[in-house]
Amino acid sequence: MGLGTWQLGADWGNVDPKEASDILDAAVDSGVTFFDTADVYGDGRSEQTIGAYLAANPGLDITVATKIGRRLEQNPENYTLANFRQWVDRSRRNLQTHCLDLVQLHCPPTSVYSRPEVYDALETLVSEGAIRCYGVSVERTDEALAAIKHGTATIQIILNAFRLKPLDQVLPAAKNAGVGVIARVPLASGLLSGKYSKDTFFAEDDHRKYNRTGAAFDVGETFSGVDFEQGLKAVEEFRNLVPSGATTAQTAIAWIAAQDGVSTVIPGARNREQARSNAASAEMLDNLEANFENNVREIYDKYFRETIHSRW
Repeated sequence: MGLGTWQLGADWGNVDPKEASDILDAAVDSGVTFFDTADVYGDGRSEQTIGAYLAANPGLDITVATKIGRRLEQNPENYTLANFRQWVDRSRRNLQTHCLDLVQLHCPPTSVYSRPEVYDALETLVSEGAIRCYGVSVERTDEALAAIKHGTATIQIILNAFRLKPLDQVLPAAKNAGVGVIARVPLASGLLSGKYSKDTFFAEDDHRKYNRTGAAFDVGETFSGVDFEQGLKAVEEFRNLVPSGATTAQTAIAWIAAQDGVSTVIPGARNREQARSNAASAEMLDNLEANFENNVREIYDKYFRETIHSRW
């Protein structure tokens, strides 16, 4: 079980520095050993928070994955070794480390995934000791499949009960190639927490408010691209699948972790309690009923397949 840290850099409303450190503390205390961040989360604030935390807690066995590529206009020609060096050097300073554990291209234009020179540039950074390995974060399954063919170490992709398409080809292809799969947006931006209603308020600086139509970035990143009200209806049915002793969120995360080929799941957390609860999802794996998968697919087919499956 990992921790997504987009929320530590804002875009989900204000984050208090002390609370951010408490979230990392709670995650580590709960057994989390994988943090996922990006150089654009809060313009580096998320990376800086993690870097300061690890510097203050030396000796922790934490793998930190960051992302690069969205500090310039999304033009395929910007994905060059020179730019990679500049972005990686900035992330190394933010994270207070000489060598980054994992660097992922941050949902670049589709053509980038098929360009050999891009992977050659990343290999150069590995050989120079600036990064240990590299991966890609994708919006669509065809992008993931293209990257797998080029020998990337990891694929980060949206996978949750409301986004099932990666199960068809991406997970089997990644497993066959020995590629790690990082499942992001596991709660569909909180929908699958089961805590929202049609009256839930989202702050103006929360992407669940300002990006509902995809005005700022790919709408698939916000509620997994599903219509909010349809999502609420689907969650009501998903609640019926939750085993005794588990929360809706824990059940949703545990189901993803149970998928063959998934390496880690990276739910975010806004406070210590959420961090602990998310980490405890791993304990729920054995509580899922045998027909759980079929029930998830039935909900997906009923509410989302027609509008979601072909897009991502």
